[in-house]
Amino acid sequence: MRNGNCDFSPLKERLIKELKEVSLEVDIGLQTLAEDNFCLLSKLATIKEHFEKAEAMAASFYLNCYLSPFTDRYLDISTALQHLSNQRHGALIVIEREDAVDTIIRPGTPIGAKLTHSLLESIFYPGNPLHDGAVLIRSNEILSAANVLPLSGIFVGEKKLGTRHRAAIGLSERSDALVLVVSEETGKVSFTLNGELHPIITTSSAIL
Repeated sequence: MRNGNCDFSPLKERLIKELKEVSLEVDIGLQTLAEDNFCLLSKLATIKEHFEKAEAMAASFYLNCYLSPFTDRYLDISTALQHLSNQRHGALIVIEREDAVDTIIRPGTPIGAKLTHSLLESIFYPGNPLHDGAVLIRSNEILSAANVLPLSGIFVGEKKLGTRHRAAIGLSERSDALVLVVSEETGKVSFTLNGELHPIITTSSAIL
């Protein structure tokens, strides 16, 4: 499986800095744990905050690595995700990689157009008849929209995921496709790969 070029220096530097912050906070917690009057709860909350930020940065960094061999349209994908997230427009975007997904998904409406952020955003605009399904991207082209993906039965703790997230995980359980999800409830962006869901940061300087 190709992972592409992972030389995305600014994001990598930010990730390294955030991991160092996690390490520093852990060291401080360990040093002060022996103090009778010190409550570690607030320190654990700080460590968790830094760790979650580092996790999102790492996911954003590796998302670039996974995508770079399969599409050149990083900026268009990044811009679309940013706008969709800000407006809380739900979206489901499949980037086909080495495994063809034609036999796994239920095909929707053919598009056959060059991938642009404006086209992606318009497809997922609320009220558009295509916005409920998944967009399929192959290389630099939007092949189709309103595709139906297989659903995963996965749970997170005791809570079942929403349909978009279950569909994203379901396809990634059956292929090496990378699937991007924007939650219409929270605006949060995630991607799935190999059956796992990863949150990513949504600032324009951090995605792709």
